[in-house]
Amino acid sequence: MTIHRRDYYEVLGVPRDADAAAVKKAYRKKALEFHPDRNPDDPEAEERFKEASEAYQVLSDPQKRAVYDRYGHEGLAGRGYHGFDDVGDIFDLFGDLFGGLFGGGFRRGAPRVRRGDDLRADVTVTYAEALAGVTKGIQIARVELCPRCRGTGAEPGHPPKACPVCGGRGRVVRQTGFMRLETPCSNCRGTGQVVLEPCGLCDGSGYTRTTPRLEVEIPAGIDDGQRIRLSGEGNDGSALGFRGDLYIVCNLEPHPVFRRNGQDLLVDLALTYPQLALGAKVEVPTLGEPESLDIPAGTQIGTVFKVRRAGFPQVGRGRRGDLLVTVAVAVPKRLSREQKRLLRELQDTLDKEQGV
Repeated sequence: MTIHRRDYYEVLGVPRDADAAAVKKAYRKKALEFHPDRNPDDPEAEERFKEASEAYQVLSDPQKRAVYDRYGHEGLAGRGYHGFDDVGDIFDLFGDLFGGLFGGGFRRGAPRVRRGDDLRADVTVTYAEALAGVTKGIQIARVELCPRCRGTGAEPGHPPKACPVCGGRGRVVRQTGFMRLETPCSNCRGTGQVVLEPCGLCDGSGYTRTTPRLEVEIPAGIDDGQRIRLSGEGNDGSALGFRGDLYIVCNLEPHPVFRRNGQDLLVDLALTYPQLALGAKVEVPTLGEPESLDIPAGTQIGTVFKVRRAGFPQVGRGRRGDLLVTVAVAVPKRLSREQKRLLRELQDTLDKEQGV
């Protein structure tokens, strides 16, 4: 499946001949507009923030820009470029562009902003529930910021201190001959801070495990494998970040009578030979009350009748699918003598008509 990605020049709102200064100015404007601190709990703003940062990373680099101008997104992908997965990576790379805004919280070595992981939960839905919609109670296991230390890992009243090894920068530099190597500080693991008095509730991890129970609205028309996104119900991120999302995957329980094809409900209807030959008025099962159906004389096996608007609704819309009834023949396993005699007489007359 091809994922549509907007043109980088369109994302930043600059012409294709824009110089480096114009690109930088446009990115700073977009980044501040969609900055996570200005748009808490807004996943769409986060995606726009990452999209603008991805565009700036390419258009501010002469080599990447040249590849993009000539080959587009496919050219960059072929050279291993895939954009940003984590907002924290953006702050590490471009944090200086934001100056002192938002408390200057994204300097290298400051606490890293990290969005929490997304979670998945599966629910089973019956045909009747998928037809009308249902509320399901689910229990999930997730990680939340420690309510005592709010994710710092430090006992209240004893805030984290600047790491004495890296001086709070989060990175250390080693000089070997002519080689200068900069690596994350092993003492503070790149955070720039150390905890001297660990939180008594989370033992300094900054997180606790919980199993909240949530009520999930399953909309009418939901199909097998479809997902429902609950924004902000995933794992907590860093103290400066925000939660991931929870994705509810719906599994449609097989039905002993019906099948499903998109919005249409499918059923096989077994009729006797006389009903097919002579015509009949029969009742057809649905997920609600039975529907009356006229079977014309001479109906053939495999004929499909349509009962309009007896299928599933389209999620979020009023339009409903149909009930498609496929005709089959019901062959009796046992016959009385009289029934056998009558069938033989019928067969004899049919054979004579066909010249057998």
